[in-house]
Amino acid sequence: MNPSDSSCNSLGCMEKVTVKKRVLVVYAHPEPASLTRQLVEVAVETLEGQGHEVVRSDLYGMRWKAVYDQDDFPSRVDPDRLSFIAESAHAYSTGRQTDDVAAEQAKLSSADAVILLFPLWWFGVPAILKGWIERVFAYGFGYGYKNGTNQYRYGDGVLKGKRALVSVLAGGPEVDYGPRGINGPMGEILFPLTHGALFFAGMDVLRAHAVYGTDRMSCKDVATAKEAWRGRVKRLFEEDPVAFRSQNGGDYPDRHTLRDDIAPGRTGVWAHVADDAQA
Repeated sequence: MNPSDSSCNSLGCMEKVTVKKRVLVVYAHPEPASLTRQLVEVAVETLEGQGHEVVRSDLYGMRWKAVYDQDDFPSRVDPDRLSFIAESAHAYSTGRQTDDVAAEQAKLSSADAVILLFPLWWFGVPAILKGWIERVFAYGFGYGYKNGTNQYRYGDGVLKGKRALVSVLAGGPEVDYGPRGINGPMGEILFPLTHGALFFAGMDVLRAHAVYGTDRMSCKDVATAKEAWRGRVKRLFEEDPVAFRSQNGGDYPDRHTLRDDIAPGRTGVWAHVADDAQA
């Protein structure tokens, strides 16, 4: 633990300390000089400055295999027909996953928080990051947790208790992503990632950090973007997460559909957020 400052009260002087955490930073951009990669360095510098341990997964640098296919299962249950659920369950439960997948699962399991940084490509994450999720979130780990059913998901998965912060960089201007913007709100664009992958596996997901207009930024704009990001990273373990509704919190009696008296009249993605201010 590293001291951050000290304070005095009626009980005497007490030293305030920062509890050391482990943070996994996963990033997807092939260009070392890109703003995405610059923000990675800002995050690492900030976290290490707070006394935390940082573990990196540079997907392009690792030459991460993005395609999820039969090569992920060197020991097959059924060599004649590829069932991803059956083969993934078998590989995970018997310790026969590929080494790269097992290594990333170990990083996730030992981390207190995960930061994902990537450019927005065609309204989604780069294929290499999507492939990281598909391959690493195996049956028994990312889904089918504990008993092979859907009982432990959306707030109660294997990664419960860990924090997640997404940083996305978009070439278009912020106005395009406003409430009536032509591209649609960024929160809705990222919903499959924030709610459908990270919260699904149990994580406490913070409000996404978006940087807009990245293809026309001045040096001053870049500096401003870095400082804004530094501020978010500093508060990684302080901010309240998005109030996604837990599957097992009582709002979904059948684990599928919201109760009629919950958010009446509201449909779509924001019905699954309990805080109206975030919707």
